[in-house]
Amino acid sequence: MMKLNTVRLQLGTKVLLDNASFTLHPGQKCGLIGANGAGKTSLFRLLLGEIQEDEGRVSVPSQWKLAHMAQEITAIDSRVLDYIIGGDSEYLRIKQAIDSQLDSDKLPALYEQLEHIQGYTIETRAQKLLHGLGFAKDAANRLVSEFSGGWQIRLNLARTLMSRADLLLLDEPTNHLDLDAALWLEDWLKTFPGSLLIISHDRDFLDNIVSHIYSVEHQQIHTYKGNYSDYEQQKAERLAQQSAAYQKQQQRIAEIEDFVRRFRAKATKAKQAQSRLKEMQRMEKIAAAHVDSPFSFVIPVAEKVPETLLNIEQAALGYDNQTIVENINLTLLASSRIGLLGKNGAGKSTLIKALAGETQLLQGELNPSLHLKLGYYAQHQLEALDLSASAALHVQRLSPRASEQEIRNYLGGFGFQGDRAFENISHFSGGEKARVALALICWQKPNLLLLDEPTNHLDLEMRQALTLALQNFSGAVVIVSHDRHLLKNSVDEFLLVDAGRVQSFDGTLDDYQLWLQQNKNHAEDKETLPTGKQDKKAQRQTAAAKREKLKPLMHKIKQLERELESSQKQLQDIDQQLGDTELYNTADSKLSKLMKTQGELRKQISDREEHWLTLNDELENLRQK
Repeated sequence: MMKLNTVRLQLGTKVLLDNASFTLHPGQKCGLIGANGAGKTSLFRLLLGEIQEDEGRVSVPSQWKLAHMAQEITAIDSRVLDYIIGGDSEYLRIKQAIDSQLDSDKLPALYEQLEHIQGYTIETRAQKLLHGLGFAKDAANRLVSEFSGGWQIRLNLARTLMSRADLLLLDEPTNHLDLDAALWLEDWLKTFPGSLLIISHDRDFLDNIVSHIYSVEHQQIHTYKGNYSDYEQQKAERLAQQSAAYQKQQQRIAEIEDFVRRFRAKATKAKQAQSRLKEMQRMEKIAAAHVDSPFSFVIPVAEKVPETLLNIEQAALGYDNQTIVENINLTLLASSRIGLLGKNGAGKSTLIKALAGETQLLQGELNPSLHLKLGYYAQHQLEALDLSASAALHVQRLSPRASEQEIRNYLGGFGFQGDRAFENISHFSGGEKARVALALICWQKPNLLLLDEPTNHLDLEMRQALTLALQNFSGAVVIVSHDRHLLKNSVDEFLLVDAGRVQSFDGTLDDYQLWLQQNKNHAEDKETLPTGKQDKKAQRQTAAAKREKLKPLMHKIKQLERELESSQKQLQDIDQQLGDTELYNTADSKLSKLMKTQGELRKQISDREEHWLTLNDELENLRQK
């Protein structure tokens, strides 16, 4: 087993670990979490022998083979297949011995060793890794240099998985993966026979893989038995005993309860509403576990939020006149909260870019509302930042009249406290730059958020803060993300971008994962759709007819939601008036009128909520036919 015993680790003047200890047993899978800069990556370097502890002892069994996913590639002129195979050092050793062997009598033993390690199937294993991580069929024979930085990171991951490691050290392996590849990697790691220590900010990913959590907190390593959700509960129980944390916990719980109240009246699907409400029941524990988070912000919405924000009709999307997605008909309403699903290259990001006006339609129309205020986040937003400017200066350029204190307060919610907000961002980490980009988008008060992998580089605390902020955002949202927790708690419906079409996916993320498993040939150009029908034309016609049939009922539900919102605002106004103590000292009839109106509104809201649930049940029944 591997052990850290009372280790002290100091880099420069910063102490990362002090009297830190933990034990990792053979075959154990553990998640390593902690704030950015807490020392997680340095701990990996310590285990790999790249740096030395200042005090204490690090003990790694001498027979253990360690494999670590590199963040850069040096062999850029290598063929991809050769680069991946290079991760299997045992195979390379035997193969080189065979190629250089002059004594023919020794060759049979070497060939026997090659067969013992299944060396004859190595190319097949490498191809499976490439396929699982989303590479096209022709990728194996291309040069590494032909791929972008994100795809090169995927190649490093494939090379690492190719190794015969006793201990895998993975640092944010899902950062450059889409949802399909992340799900594949999750399944692969579940069956990995060796030990695993993984740095990840993807809570669902950790939940489904690890049996222990090592949390780097205040220069210590705290061990929690169980997965990430178990860690949250255990930490919540510990923090609940601290009086200083109690008040902030109650505030966070109140926010969650307010979200549940509003969500109950605004959800578009009763089935998903119940699912989300069940999720909210867990949120009190989650909130308690994150009361010491440095991040807390809201996303202000534009003053005007029209009912229809954007409409795209009979559109075709693609590049260089090559169509990727066609026949797109999509209307984004103020209440739309959509997650985009689909394999890599199917057109999810292309659709988001088209909605954002970043790419031209090959055909069709894009009709934005006159009052549309767009907030668009993609990875190139980080590249567009002025590295010589501070986060505060970025905000000031958007709003020259904003006061310094106002900017300080705002950026503090994104973790840039004090003078940190006025430091040039040139030395900021990827996560800090991502927070700056998100802060700039939120500052501009959008009414439609288009988010393409917004959680890349963000740590767990910031992801949790973003999830809460999106829950309370009153505009429309369209998200592409491999972070299932964010999707589950931020969107109400899914669209599947697949086989050149955009269509509704009536199901949960678990259903989507099941669909992927049932369609293992999803990397092929021609895929089966969720219904399994081969006649796509007939399927589209059936789906269109079904949508037409559902329209009247959906219209009634939307109308009822607007009426509910109006009634709730009236009730809130009445409650505020009844809170005035002066009202009870007067002899006029205003008090009795207000109380009568209050009772009528409460009954009205109750009746409408019951009607809303009935209509949604009816809608679900129709959808399932």
